[in-house]
Amino acid sequence: MTPPLETRDGFADWLARQALWPAVIVAAVLAAAPLAALPGGFAPDSWPAAAIAIVATVSGLAVLALSALIRFDAALFHLIASYGEEAAGGEAVDDALARMRLKPKPGRVRGLAERMAGARRLVFRQRLALAVFALAAAAAPLAFQP
Repeated sequence: MTPPLETRDGFADWLARQALWPAVIVAAVLAAAPLAALPGGFAPDSWPAAAIAIVATVSGLAVLALSALIRFDAALFHLIASYGEEAAGGEAVDDALARMRLKPKPGRVRGLAERMAGARRLVFRQRLALAVFALAAAAAPLAFQP
């Protein structure tokens, strides 16, 4: 049984799942796009077609980048969960981020609720980028019609 979302392990597992499925969808669509274009060529001959192709590519890359960040956050939440005390786990994460030179060591250790809120904001941004990608991918066949 999956731990509840309110626990550190449960939240880390949820984040890992949220990182995976959008990345798989985007990677599959981006991989299939050249195959779908083989019969007639895929050169955009109008500015709307070029704009749609650029929006789809940029938003797809944003989804992939955000998925990587979310997966990294999931690993950090697993690190927090490996400690008995929430504060000790948070301090270990802050120390690891400082040693990797990704973030300066903060003056205070953020609580779990604050960290979860930040991770949820990342998931929201990922969903927003995924929605833009889906709209652009759905509009692409219409824009590339001869």
